[in-house]
Amino acid sequence: MTRVTPLDKLRVPLGGQEIELQQIDYEAGGMSLLRTRIREKSRFTVFEVDAQTAADWGRALLRWAEGQGKS
Repeated sequence: MTRVTPLDKLRVPLGGQEIELQQIDYEAGGMSLLRTRIREKSRFTVFEVDAQTAADWGRALLRWAEGQGKS
């Protein structure tokens, strides 16, 4: 059995996509994974990443966001 823990849910204002973040813990043990689930109308994109990849991705997103609107 897999345990799924909801973490956050976002809606993109332009395009209306729904982004859902979940922690995935497998009964067999091992590392926890971060599942990102993106819904666009009836289409879903789902992928799971480890903690290091999530941290690297998060830093990249912050760098981009912090650079917006600056001359």
